[in-house]
Amino acid sequence: MALSSSTRFALFGAGLIAITYGLARFAFGLFVPPIRAELGLTPEVIGLIGALPLISFVFASFAAPTLARRLGARYTAMLSGTLGASGLLVISQSTDATSLGIGVFACGLSTGLMMPALSGAMQAVVERSMHGRVSSIMNAGTSVGVAVAVPAVLFLADAWRLAYGSFVVLAVAGLVATWYVIPSVSRVSPSDTARPPSITRLQWWRLGRLSVFSFLMGFVSAAYWIFAPDLVVNLGKLPPGATGLLWLAVGVAGLGGAVVADLADRNNPAITQALMLMMLSTSLALLAAAPGNVLLAGFSALVFGLAYMSLTGLYLMTGIRLLPGRLSLGPVLPFVAVSLGQAAGSPVVGVLIDRFGYDEAFATVAAIGVVVAVLSPFYPRTLGVGKGAEGKEAEGKEAEEGPRETGLQAAYDHQLPDEDDAVERAASPSGRLG
Repeated sequence: MALSSSTRFALFGAGLIAITYGLARFAFGLFVPPIRAELGLTPEVIGLIGALPLISFVFASFAAPTLARRLGARYTAMLSGTLGASGLLVISQSTDATSLGIGVFACGLSTGLMMPALSGAMQAVVERSMHGRVSSIMNAGTSVGVAVAVPAVLFLADAWRLAYGSFVVLAVAGLVATWYVIPSVSRVSPSDTARPPSITRLQWWRLGRLSVFSFLMGFVSAAYWIFAPDLVVNLGKLPPGATGLLWLAVGVAGLGGAVVADLADRNNPAITQALMLMMLSTSLALLAAAPGNVLLAGFSALVFGLAYMSLTGLYLMTGIRLLPGRLSLGPVLPFVAVSLGQAAGSPVVGVLIDRFGYDEAFATVAAIGVVVAVLSPFYPRTLGVGKGAEGKEAEGKEAEEGPRETGLQAAYDHQLPDEDDAVERAASPSGRLG
């Protein structure tokens, strides 16, 4: 049976995301043990290097909308692929911390540019009613990429240079395919798109709270992404190849993140965030408590993968809903905050490991995650479920209109109000969300 054009685009986009996110960004932690051993790097130095692709991701995320508008989707995606392939090549030939840092920094730039390029192409070639589904498939590419890295570490655990060389081949293949598949278009807006209302103080306040939670989640998750394989090898005495099973579990469980995020959008995001943060902390505690137990380590990775991908999906939908009509800002700020949190957490965890050891460092970060989970009642609400006169007014309006649609597609639909809604928003003195 022939695949629809939307499905083909979604699958190709997922492949590019698998390369730029899964291989160029998140696979680095898998190879930390052999890289550390060969280059003679301390946990503190690895922590600093691990922060570099996150910092470059932030830079690229802010530059990407302008680049996508001026260069078009195809050339922005090709720039991303070129940076990714170059970064992976530099990593494969690294001889010291400096060259390794340059490589991972380039990979971070690649990651930050790819999704905006794909989003611009999606708006041009995919029907609006399919945007949510296509985005979900492309987002799953991160988990696929993480899982794809597993065979490399299983069979090339002590040959990390060869493994990264194989990633370069995949990145170049994706770069060539991009020329033929991604259209040379800029981001387009449908004709019925209303001009977004001014951002109110209430919206900024809620977006600020979302960004704080995103930052703290990123801080906590950095310990696992960068140091979990190093922990099970150095403290648990597991063979380097066993770390591949961790990332396989993370990737497989992460595929369920979109489902959990959708359920959270339908029910109670604050409760879901609290539960997922507790799971995230539990995964760190489990790994620190029994790093030499393969079954417990694998279970820890499953819990981490599901929790992390669920939280990023939840933050994506919350950001979209908080700022209708502003896809270049609403979903971007929480993702930037996650990366900044990881960039801050990576060197801090490295210092803690140097000073106190792996188990104490992971236990400390897990405790921070529990504290953040307890603060989840302050998670921002959307669409008029807040307290006060504004919330009550919006609640009344929502009750008249019936229950709102939920999920990623509904969140995208919320970006494009119809003409009547545009008039109503323009007439509103505050343009509030509630």
